Amino acid sequence: NDSLNATLTRTINTGVSTIVVILCILFFGSDTTRSFMFAMLIGIVIGTITSIFIASPVAYRIMSKQHQDTKEGSGKSKGK
Repeated sequence: NDSLNATLTRTINTGVSTIVVILCILFFGSDTTRSFMFAMLIGIVIGTITSIFIASPVAYRIMSKQHQDTKEGSGKSKGK
């Protein structure tokens, strides 16, 4: 759980800092770079949202399932 919280914080920080740079280029850049930066902005926003709301819960479920399987496997007797 601590690892997912650290990853979540890192994802948000990376997304926000990238969006700030893209917005600066979007406002101060030429017409050619504006269209490209708009596409980049959409990609960064969607990628960040996906990382937060889809990838984190999937990773948590996989890790909890592996932990549960490990717990169940250690409790079984090996002598049968």
